[in-house]
Amino acid sequence: MTETDPATRLRSSCELYLPGDPGYDAARTPWNLSVDLRPAVVAVPRTVEEVADLVDDAGRAGLRVAPLSTGHGVGPLAEQDLDDVVLLRLSELSGVSVDPVARTARVIGATPWRDVVAATAEHGLTALHGSAPDVALPGYVLSGGLSFYSRRHGLAAGSVRAVEIVSADGELVRADATEHADLFWALRGGGAANFGVVVAIELDLLPYADVYAGMLLWDRERAPEVLAAWAAWTRTAPETATTVLRVLSLPPLPQLPPFLSGRDLVIIDGAVLEDDEHAASLLAPLRALEPEIDTFGRIPAAELLDVHLDPPGPTPAVSDHTVLGPLDDAVLAALLGQVGPGTSSGLTVTEVRHLGGALARPGPAGGALSALPGDYSVFCIATAPTPEAAGPARQAAATVVAALAPWSVPGLVATFTERRVEASRLVDGEDWARLAALRDRYDPARRFVPNHAL
Repeated sequence: MTETDPATRLRSSCELYLPGDPGYDAARTPWNLSVDLRPAVVAVPRTVEEVADLVDDAGRAGLRVAPLSTGHGVGPLAEQDLDDVVLLRLSELSGVSVDPVARTARVIGATPWRDVVAATAEHGLTALHGSAPDVALPGYVLSGGLSFYSRRHGLAAGSVRAVEIVSADGELVRADATEHADLFWALRGGGAANFGVVVAIELDLLPYADVYAGMLLWDRERAPEVLAAWAAWTRTAPETATTVLRVLSLPPLPQLPPFLSGRDLVIIDGAVLEDDEHAASLLAPLRALEPEIDTFGRIPAAELLDVHLDPPGPTPAVSDHTVLGPLDDAVLAALLGQVGPGTSSGLTVTEVRHLGGALARPGPAGGALSALPGDYSVFCIATAPTPEAAGPARQAAATVVAALAPWSVPGLVATFTERRVEASRLVDGEDWARLAALRDRYDPARRFVPNHAL
């Protein structure tokens, strides 16, 4: 170790790892195993005080800070130079407290959704969570957050009541509708790491103890009729129905259940916020296609986290993404030409999410992102188990997105954008200018390293 090593310039009391240290490789590895992060230092705080000390100390040492919760959507961070960066792993900072009377929760640090939903379920409540139980709350919520409740209740960012961050000068700042209101606006959709390290979020909860939800499954040979039927169904589906159609090509893996392992499938899953009779009536046109598996029914709200069958642990994957307007016959033909029966796209998952409803209406008291463009989001995922596989996998995802380009609309969904883009592609132009000005105010020296810079 020399006087130029970052560790010699850091005096923080929190756990630190340098390249070559035992534990450095484990500490720098994100959930997405295809991403190779090599920061100057990895810091693992266990308290808010340690976060504040680390940010202050890093500033004095001339180092930048990149907050990381779980590392699901960490691809854009890996595209940047991390030679002078402290990777701030927040995975050890967690906790949930629920106020059942106010129907709110306060969530600490990088608490995963499984813990949040379990805590709220004890009170017959839930939240605008995503589809994966091990995603941490901050990045998901403050990037917008798409939920199976979203066509009825909007983006998860709209449920945020307050955010606590450690600012560039190491101070703890609480931002809400009355205190630091401009920062509160910016944090909800503007990329939290553009402004500081999020250490707590307070959010409103939903009064659902149970929900009508599940999935319908067919062999991929049925994809043309299933996709056409779902596209037609979504044109008149009420806002209470939020669904996703996926085409899957899964390898024969022993950890997969037999109905998934080694198969090409088409699946529709989601939730319908209606009573059982009305929900069943709404789903009747899809059930008329006689799915091989039909799990839709009344379930505890906490079990909605498992409906989408997201990978249960860290996975190596790359992706691409676009947003579409209406799904007319030409769009369906283009999509089926890439991932339909008889094709070999190289993708593991091609996912089409139904948007619209409350997602299309900006909230009157919303933040920088309170609505989404378009009618459908497309997310293409390919596994990349080795570094050599990443290039072809990335190209496979890009090829499908390129085939849909004639029908794509401007704008992207931040939580699905796993390559580095200007934040102006994630928010409207006027809002982008306001966000950039606020970043100049709150982090003029650019001490924080976000996924998507303003």
